[in-house]
Amino acid sequence: MKTVAVTQRVTIVPEYAERRDCLDQAWPRFLAACGLLPLPLPNVIEVALTLCGRAGLSGLVLTGGNDLTTLGGDAPERDAVETALLDLAERERLPVIGVCRGMQMLQQRCGIPLRAVDGHVSARQIISVDGERQEVNSYHRFAAFESRAPLTTWAVADDGAVKAVRHASLPITGIMWHPERRERPAAEDVALFRRVFQVA
Repeated sequence: MKTVAVTQRVTIVPEYAERRDCLDQAWPRFLAACGLLPLPLPNVIEVALTLCGRAGLSGLVLTGGNDLTTLGGDAPERDAVETALLDLAERERLPVIGVCRGMQMLQQRCGIPLRAVDGHVSARQIISVDGERQEVNSYHRFAAFESRAPLTTWAVADDGAVKAVRHASLPITGIMWHPERRERPAAEDVALFRRVFQVA
């Protein structure tokens, strides 16, 4: 199985004065179904980059959770780690999939404005994916309504919110739905991950 680095959300636990890194158990199950072995990364830049350097990575998954600090989020260490990981991925041309917040990281990196939206928190939402109607889930409070080079749009909601992007020259993809939250892995999501990370 190919190894992919996976970022984690920051959960603040006041009663223990702890900032914890957390990953939904659904992620390892979904990635295994795609033929991928996840390597969860801590939100500590030096450690995360060292792990990546030693792991023989085939790619990077930026997961959801935590708003970006520019949108009022409270996990600046995660923003810093994911920025460093994207720098690494671009230098080494590593495949990347950004999911929800992860896609917003890609958009922010390209200077694409994000704003608060209503109606995008639902277990079922019909959107246009590569021109075809498709049902996905949606759990986000911010979205972009435009794209800018080098990102191109390949999925949109009926209100114009961008739901998926691709990089024009690098193996970088973003989606706003959560493939790991489906009761059973959707064939199209598995195919996407296998294609991006070149799983035979």
